[in-house]
Amino acid sequence: MAPLNDTNIEVLRFFLIGIPGLEKSHFWISIPFSSVYFLSLLGNFTILFFIKTEPSLHEPTHYFLSMLSISDLGLSLSFSPITLGLFLFGVHGIHAATCFAQEFFIHLFTVIEASVLLVMAFDQYVAMHHPLRYSTILTSSQVIKTGVLLTSKNIMLILPLPFLLQRLTYCHQNLLLHSYCLHQGVMKVACSDNRVNVVYGLCATLSSILDLLFITFSYMMILKTVLGIATPREQPKALNTHISHICAVLIFCVPVLSAAMLHQFASGVSPMIHILMADVFLLVPLLMNPIVSCVKTHQIRKKVMGKFCSKRSLSMQ
Repeated sequence: MAPLNDTNIEVLRFFLIGIPGLEKSHFWISIPFSSVYFLSLLGNFTILFFIKTEPSLHEPTHYFLSMLSISDLGLSLSFSPITLGLFLFGVHGIHAATCFAQEFFIHLFTVIEASVLLVMAFDQYVAMHHPLRYSTILTSSQVIKTGVLLTSKNIMLILPLPFLLQRLTYCHQNLLLHSYCLHQGVMKVACSDNRVNVVYGLCATLSSILDLLFITFSYMMILKTVLGIATPREQPKALNTHISHICAVLIFCVPVLSAAMLHQFASGVSPMIHILMADVFLLVPLLMNPIVSCVKTHQIRKKVMGKFCSKRSLSMQ
């Protein structure tokens, strides 16, 4: 394998290993990856289509779902083509600029997703505590402004990461123990001082953890309110309206937090655990929005089933 150029970043290339020890099974490993990729694209485009075309879905809750779908699509397109190229066609090499761009977009859409879940938790809190003022507090213009503000904040948070990687020297260490580029994985193969990367990466992680803590606090307040105002018989029905959002938060938070904690505080753990958690960290949340939205959100499920049943009845005539 050719050594890396120490001074000219333009000719630097990394080599993605994928899953070491299972190189002969990479084709079979590509099946779940490609299946999740396809289902994520299909499900999120379906959600965006129905929210855009159905006037009854033009309300803040569904606008937030569309933001979640856009972030899922961005995450899918950020990592899946390179990962599938690795597993299906054995394309291990990746140019440094492409690698840095990939890690930027993966981290960007991940923190955007966390921010959208935070706003959705606030949306649920407002709907529970101020139902009569809900339409005046969360208007369409407010939702758009919130989306622009969150996106801008997250871009400013993640933008330094690729530049921090570019300033490092990589010597002959060009093997990445993943199937895609992550900031934590790339900075570990550098042979120069990467303490700035470690500190800034930890700050970015803590920012997302802060979002998740606010989400947890919001749902605790919602749970407290439900238990306080509803009778025991009515409580399951009242909580059912929030189940989809709680499931979405759990499906997103558990893999993300586990992967982040492993990278930051469990350096002695087997590399295979890091690799598997990195893959779970991206694969599991990708199916979160399509499954949770279509199964638990009554309006979207009704629209999807209505379209499906009408097409089926026409085909049988």
